[in-house]
Amino acid sequence: MNLTILLFGISTDLIGEKSIFFSVSPGTTVSEFKILIQEKYPQLSQINSYAIAINESYASNETVLKENDMVAVIPPVSGG
Repeated sequence: MNLTILLFGISTDLIGEKSIFFSVSPGTTVSEFKILIQEKYPQLSQINSYAIAINESYASNETVLKENDMVAVIPPVSGG
């Protein structure tokens, strides 16, 4: 299955892109996706944790990805 991955914050800096295309097997969960994307982009392991949104809604680790989903990698933000 093909996914569009949107990157925000430090994840953009680490990968060097604002968006990428990524393929996963049917039935892949968010938890499995996190492992797969870190295998392809090991620099993401520098981020302690990050949220995943699918089609503009936050997703749990058990959420199953679907063909053509738009997945956002949202690292923690800080500010004052």
